[in-house]
Formats: sequence, structure tokens, C-alpha cells
Amino acid sequence: MRSRRIILLFASMTGLLIAWQLLIIFGDFPRFILPSPGDVLKRFLEIVRDGSLYRHLLTTLKEVLLGLTLGVSVATVLGYLIAKSRWMERLLSPYIVASQSVPMVAIAPLLVIWFGPGMLSKVLIAALIVVFPVLVNTVVGVRAVPEDLHALMRSLQATRWQTLRLLEIPAALPVFLGGLRVGATLAVIGAVVGEFVGADSGLGFLINVGRGLYDTALVFVAVFVLISMALVLYGTVVLLEARLLTWQRRSGD
Repeated sequence: MRSRRIILLFASMTGLLIAWQLLIIFGDFPRFILPSPGDVLKRFLEIVRDGSLYRHLLTTLKEVLLGLTLGVSVATVLGYLIAKSRWMERLLSPYIVASQSVPMVAIAPLLVIWFGPGMLSKVLIAALIVVFPVLVNTVVGVRAVPEDLHALMRSLQATRWQTLRLLEIPAALPVFLGGLRVGATLAVIGAVVGEFVGADSGLGFLINVGRGLYDTALVFVAVFVLISMALVLYGTVVLLEARLLTWQRRSGD
């Protein structure tokens, strides 16, 4: 099954590259509009050799990981409090929903103005975009725990910490990890949006440079690296999910 997936992935990527090259040949597009796969590969090797790709990639990766960590931490705590307290939900829900109704591209300039064009503003933007999906999934996961199991824990005189550790966390984990999958990819978007607004390094900055110089091949390189980063983060969460939820598969056998 795994070998079949690898073959299908390789075949689809090969087909995409062939279609791309045919579009270049028959469409007769200039390079600054649509570079060929060879032009993109050549530009990729150039910025790998001069070390600029590593520097920009490392900057964006730091922003993404810090933003993801901060966003998940805040969302998990707030989500648990909201799930356990109705008055907390009534108090915070309007602000949480309102924060999602405003596009991040509108908030990002304010955060760059308030916190400067350095890494902090990018981390905050990434964290803000991560909070909502993780928070919602945390609330849904905690509230989905059957009341019968809570009653069982109370009958066993379990403490609140024991109930959290032995019941609520394992029961909510599948839904929480689903939100973490989404959050891992959104963190990349948040960091890049912040770099678009104001930065002197990062893959978003690299895209801005390529766009300003009509170096479309450089833009393609930065975009493909961002896609690869998001896929790696998503795959990491999937592997974490497979490791943490082995008990679920065993119970289903």
C-alpha cells in the first residue's frame, strides 16, 4: 500500500512537470511571466550555493515553530477553560469570533507597527492564526467526553488532575490533533503574511524581492519551499497522531 502511494505521488509530480513544460513550449510565455521547471531548478541551486536560501528558510522556520508553540499553548488552555465553564464561554466567545472575522492581512500591519518588524511580530501573527482552529477542536474534544465516564471517575474518587490526565486528555486527543494539523499549516501562512508586511529576511521577504525584480523563478522557489515546509509540519503531526493514538487502533481490533 505504501509503495503504491509513493508510485502515485511520483507519477502525479512527473505529470505535473510534463504539463508545465508543455505549457511553456506551446504557450510561448516569457520567463518573467512563467519560468520553466529548468529555470526554477537553476535558481534554486543558485540560492542554495550562495547560502541565502538557508538563511531565509531558517528565519521563517523559527517564526513558524515559535508561533505554533505559542498559539497551541494559548488555545489549549483557553479551550479547556471554555469547555469546562459556560460563563467563560459567554465572556470570551464574542472576542474569539470577532478576531476571526477580521482578515489577518488587516491585523498584521498593526502588529508590525506595535511590535516592530522583527521576529516577535511574525511570531504573534502566526500564533493568532493558529489559535482559533486548535481552540475550537479543544473545546469540542473535551465536551465530547461521555458523562458516564465522568461519573465513573467521580465514583472512584479521582481528583481533578487524575480525571484530566486519565480521561479528558486521552478522550480529547483525536479531535485536538485534528485541529493541530490545521494549525501547523496555518502557522506557515501567518509567518509569511507578517513577512510580506515588513521584514528583511524570510521566505516571504524572498517572494517580495522576486516580485519586485520580476524574478519569477525566485518566487516559485520560495513558494515550493513553503509548501515543503507545510507538508513536513503536517506529516510530523500525522506521525505524532499515529504514535499517541495506538490505544485507539488496538481497541478497534
